[in-house]
Formats: sequence, C-alpha cells, structure tokens
Amino acid sequence: MPDILIIEPKKGWIPVNFREIWKFRELLYFLAWRDVKVKYKQTAIGVIWAIIQPLLAMLIFSVLFGRFAGMPSDGTPYPVFVYIGLLPWNYFATVLGQSTNSVVGGSNLISKIYFPRLIIPASTAIAALLDFLIASVLLGFMMVYYSINLSAGILLVPFLIIITMMNALGFGLWFSALNVKYRDVQYAIPFLVQIWMFATPVIYPTSLIGDKYGWLLMLNPMGGVIEAFRPAVLGHMPIPWISLGISTAVGFAVFVGGMFYFRSVERYFADVI
Repeated sequence: MPDILIIEPKKGWIPVNFREIWKFRELLYFLAWRDVKVKYKQTAIGVIWAIIQPLLAMLIFSVLFGRFAGMPSDGTPYPVFVYIGLLPWNYFATVLGQSTNSVVGGSNLISKIYFPRLIIPASTAIAALLDFLIASVLLGFMMVYYSINLSAGILLVPFLIIITMMNALGFGLWFSALNVKYRDVQYAIPFLVQIWMFATPVIYPTSLIGDKYGWLLMLNPMGGVIEAFRPAVLGHMPIPWISLGISTAVGFAVFVGGMFYFRSVERYFADVI
C-alpha cells in the first residue's frame, strides 16, 4: 500500500522562511517588473507621471503654505523644503496603498500555485522605487536653481530609503492581510494616508510643533525619517538621531509584527479571497 502524504497548514504563529523567499527571488523581480509595465503601459508621457504628482503637490503647498500662510522652513527655500518631504512620503503612501490591495489583486495567482505570499506585497515596494528615483531627478534641478549644495549626509539617504520601505511594507502587510477578509480596509486607506500626511512633518518643520508635542512625531514611523531626510540632503542642521532612532524602532516593530501576522493568516487566503 503506497504511503499517503497529508499536507496541512501549520497552526499558530509561523516563522518567516527567508531562505524560501530567496529561492523565489526571480518571481519577486518578475512581479515588480510587471507592476512597472502595467502602470506605464499605453501612457502618453510614461514615467514623467512620477514627476508630475510631487511637482504639482509641491507647487500647491508652496503657494498655500509657503507664500500665503508663511510656513517656516528652517532657513531653506520652501519649495525645496516641501519637495524633500514629499519624496519619501509619496513613496511610503504609494507602497502602502498598493501593497494593501496586492493580495486581493493577485487572487488568481494565489489560488493556483504555491509560493511565499510575502512576495506579493514586497514586489510593490520594489516597483515603487523607480518612481522615487525618477522624482529625485527634479530635486537635483531644484537644488541647482537655488544654489544649494549636497551635504556629506547624502550617504545616509539609502539607509533612510530602506527604513521608509520597511515602514510602508510593515503596515502594508497588516492591511493587506486584513483586506482579504475585510474589504473595507482598501476604502479606508486613502483617508488614513491623507490624515497621516498632516500628522507627519511633510509641509511643516518639527520646530513648529515644539518640545511639548514633538515626542508624538517620534512615535510616527515616518516622522523621524522625513525629519532626518532634509538635513541629510541639505546639511543645514544636525540630523535628529534620537527622533530617527525612535521612529525606526517603532517601524521595525510594526514590520516584524506584520510579517508574523501575515504568515499566520496567509494559509486562509486561497479559501477566503
């Protein structure tokens, strides 16, 4: 009598198998490249859309808050100040929104073959890097126009991008898993992103908040990142290491928790989705 192999899902919290994810790295690349091609397929101006969105937002904020409201900018031209804040924030918001819908959007793939499901939301974080890099080109032209030189802190920028990716993917793992069962999540994310942006020093400096409530920005995973992003690029003030460290720790906790939660519920995706 032949042996019968019964495959059953594990119960409880399941550790993340990074070796298995590495084994499927080509699928990760394929999904990320697919997202890029789908986004710009049959568009008239192609990747220029990656610049138009932060450019228009920068112009609107510069007029409303920089010119009319007189928002301080720590001695930096306000258009440059707000654009540097928009770069990491737009990347965070894009990854968060796309990763939340990624699992539901990949239902056909999930229900047919096995692969580490973490690859689906992770691919959105890699695909969005292209828009970030393209939009950064405009920042270079702006700094030349305002005669602003890069500082040595620019070496910190890749680390800050990794932290931003970790924060976005961490929350994206939580929301993408919840979105499989509760589709209300995908409708709540746009409102959350809008509110979250104003709770993050994107269009205003942390000095405007003061020490009394400044600690709240440290608990915001993106607060310390954006606060450190500006001095890293401009070198106009010291890098807030304490704020960056606290925000990074909070973001890391969300990321690790998101991975374990995603792994614990992914065994139900094919049945529920």
